[in-house]
Amino acid sequence: MVIDALSMGFMQRAFAAGILIAVLCGVFSTFVVLKRLSFIGVGISHSAFGGVSLGYFLGINPTLSAVIFSAGVALLIGFINRRGKLHEDTAIGIFFALTMALGIFFIGISKKYNVDLFGYLFGNILAITKADLVLVLVSAPILLIILAAVFKELLFLSFDEEVASVSGIPVGPIYYLFLFSMAITIVLAIKVVGIILVSALLVLPAATARQLTDNYRALVVYSVLLGIVSTVAGLFLSYYLNLSSGATIVLFAGLLFFLSFLYSSFKRKR
Repeated sequence: MVIDALSMGFMQRAFAAGILIAVLCGVFSTFVVLKRLSFIGVGISHSAFGGVSLGYFLGINPTLSAVIFSAGVALLIGFINRRGKLHEDTAIGIFFALTMALGIFFIGISKKYNVDLFGYLFGNILAITKADLVLVLVSAPILLIILAAVFKELLFLSFDEEVASVSGIPVGPIYYLFLFSMAITIVLAIKVVGIILVSALLVLPAATARQLTDNYRALVVYSVLLGIVSTVAGLFLSYYLNLSSGATIVLFAGLLFFLSFLYSSFKRKR
């Protein structure tokens, strides 16, 4: 049965893209959980809706417009957070509402309804095209190399930004680089689980791993493995049970979190 599923081209593309995106989200998830940025995934993913709608309105590739738009919003959130008097969550809330409103505005003035927008809202990993797969194959290694290059610095500033700054780490540029890279990852992941659910992939893997280990290098490894397991298991379950693939992946990741939470609670009581 497994071989049957993997013999089909659309399933091969789904597994290849899904596993690569799970690896990316697993690594980013570690810093999102450690730096308590879970809400930022929601803000950037919903800003992608404005970018996708703008792409359809202008007649350009919606994935490209979403990447540019989301990256711009992520950098603006970071700028307001660092230079303004507002907390990060407030800046995210502002852009969350504005970008969603812009998306609806662009749909309204384009005077045409495009069903593909639902693909971006709820995701359809089984509809990943060869062009989408090439985009993921090219982008994922670049993003992972960037993260590996600043891994120690990111880990440092995730715990204490002020001490990291005093220690000579270029906190600002690394912070903006992190937000920019995360925006691109989110847009890539939208094809897998959609705008509505993408933030779950940025939180659940590391939140689950945090219940299992206190070692930060192990946290990254566990987070990546949990993301891959959730994606592969969710894909197979959705294929054989005829369920929505994005929702099944996220629900399976949620199940792993609650199992790890019960395990961690039981272990602490002993």
